[in-house]
Amino acid sequence: MTSPAPLRVVIADDQALVRGGFAMILTAAGFEVVAEAADGEQAVTAARKHIPDLVLMDIRMPEMDGIEATRRILSDPRQTCRVVILTTYDLDRYVYAALSAGASGFLLKDVSPEQLVAAVRLISCGDALLAPSITRRLVERFARPAPEPGGRLHRDLSVLTPRELEVLTLLAEGLSNAELATRLRLSEATVKTHVARILAKLDLRDRVQAVVLAYETGLAVPGRGITS
Repeated sequence: MTSPAPLRVVIADDQALVRGGFAMILTAAGFEVVAEAADGEQAVTAARKHIPDLVLMDIRMPEMDGIEATRRILSDPRQTCRVVILTTYDLDRYVYAALSAGASGFLLKDVSPEQLVAAVRLISCGDALLAPSITRRLVERFARPAPEPGGRLHRDLSVLTPRELEVLTLLAEGLSNAELATRLRLSEATVKTHVARILAKLDLRDRVQAVVLAYETGLAVPGRGITS
């Protein structure tokens, strides 16, 4: 039986030691580092050339920052990769901007080798590299003001059924699939189906983007009715 091809990764960071260290760790774990980039422009070029599965993207780099590089990479219709932001702080306004641009999550730069490998393996399964509860904290702190109460929801949400709107609202509270199942008295399989349909209908890459969208459209309101 043929083994699956290794996950292909681009590492973008203006510090050569960071790039080299991450590359060594990922290569030793069986991943293929197809390119390294020292700034955002190089990251965009590498992503276009190699069409990787994952880009580890530093958020603050010369020439072009990680936010703009993320936006350009993910706007390419050929790309199916995920972008994961590398940052020093877990509640950084720039991280929120990158998530809004389409990034699937973030890793702190002091991540341990074991945590880095586990995170990259998680992305290979199509999941997001950020717990919804952490996303919620970021969104609550940095999201643009929600529309006025009682206003019309963003037109994109009109494609969702009432149950799907309910699921999306609970996702914004940071609930896991198991917690959603308990709250809604559904099986986890049914919850996963609802989440998958929400992502497909709204053309979102993962549940991190779903949480961001829920706040930016006013479906969820920072500081109102959100559980810890």
